[in-house]
Amino acid sequence: MTKYQIRGGNPLHGEIEISGAKNAAVAIIPAALMVEGVCRIENVPQISDVTLILQILRELGANVRMVNRSTMDVDCSHIMNRRVPYDLARRIRASYYLVGALLGRFGWAEVPLPGGCDLGGRPVDQHIKGFVTMGAEVEVRNGLICARVPDGRLSGGQIYLDMVSVGATMNIMLAGTLAHGMTVIENAAKEPHIVDLANFLNSMGANIMGAGTDVIKIRGVDHLRGGTYSIIPDQIEAGTYMTAVASAGGEVLIRNVIPKHLDCISAKLIEMGVDIEEHDDAVLVRRYGPLNRVNVKTMPYPGFPTDMQPQIAAVLCQARGTSVLTEGVWENRYRYVDEFRRMGAHIQVDGKVAVIEGTRFLTGAPLHACDLRAGAAMVVAGLSAQGVTIIDGIHHIERGYEMLVEKLAAVGADIRIINTPDEDSQSQVG
Repeated sequence: MTKYQIRGGNPLHGEIEISGAKNAAVAIIPAALMVEGVCRIENVPQISDVTLILQILRELGANVRMVNRSTMDVDCSHIMNRRVPYDLARRIRASYYLVGALLGRFGWAEVPLPGGCDLGGRPVDQHIKGFVTMGAEVEVRNGLICARVPDGRLSGGQIYLDMVSVGATMNIMLAGTLAHGMTVIENAAKEPHIVDLANFLNSMGANIMGAGTDVIKIRGVDHLRGGTYSIIPDQIEAGTYMTAVASAGGEVLIRNVIPKHLDCISAKLIEMGVDIEEHDDAVLVRRYGPLNRVNVKTMPYPGFPTDMQPQIAAVLCQARGTSVLTEGVWENRYRYVDEFRRMGAHIQVDGKVAVIEGTRFLTGAPLHACDLRAGAAMVVAGLSAQGVTIIDGIHHIERGYEMLVEKLAAVGADIRIINTPDEDSQSQVG
């Protein structure tokens, strides 16, 4: 078994370069299915979720060529197979974007229900509502989302989302790009990766207006052409390293970021006593003194991101006083709490509210990463803990963080990958 070993207590000093945004990449790469010609996509993060999406595209008949580590050419001109492999789709949440892309281009899609982290109920009903409004017939059977358009091409429609949903907003945007007429999404999500997807599609010939606001209008076009596009930096990766500095102390310049996207994270860290200095495409994060208690509530963008909730909790465990953390998006995001308690954290959870009483220090412990962001938070906690922290389940973390160990080690963290015997294999041998 491959695990992370962290020996805490080292302040961080130096520079960290942020990779392309995971949440943008896993929608933009499926969007290439709709393009006639070669898409050159730059600033692509080298993470396992991207690897899976690319595997799926290759299975469908796409030609994918790596230009360099972070740039690829994707040509989906000759896609013939429209059935997405079950075993691959079940391993990634973002596989549902294939429905919007395939339905938009071919008027037909058969995609397994998505996998990914278990954060509670994450239904696809709003996605289906949008597709049906646009003229598709959709049913879920045998673990598959089966969608078809009787006359072969979707038609624009007026869609009001019952809840702010990033996935539904992006999926309907994909479907509407090649539809007849105008599609309007009301109560749309406003996250940076939604704007990035719209910018990608527009650069390939789409006509999308209003991305980043709560009303998005898509005037359908007949086809998309090839082109070159660079993915935005990852807001959550940057925020995670900001919390790592807040946790361990020190001074780190975090490069290749859009500081505006980090405002909601920066504001809470500044309130806690962390010094943050903005540059054009970087933020300098310093923390030398004690941390102050704060209250945090996660909300859709531009509020504090739910994907940063476990990481900020790791920092709050060390803050003076009692903090209140409220989860405003997902119902099952506190599964990491028992792991933090192993480290000596004082956390009580009641529904969507966690009360965190700061402690003078955490202690190293064996931990299990139960999902992507929880795993990242365990790394953040381990950086400041006394003693050694061992984290297993690191495949979750590698879904969203490129070269996490190398980036942290380069700024002074004592972190490395270790291999231990597989416990199941050992028990069978015994």
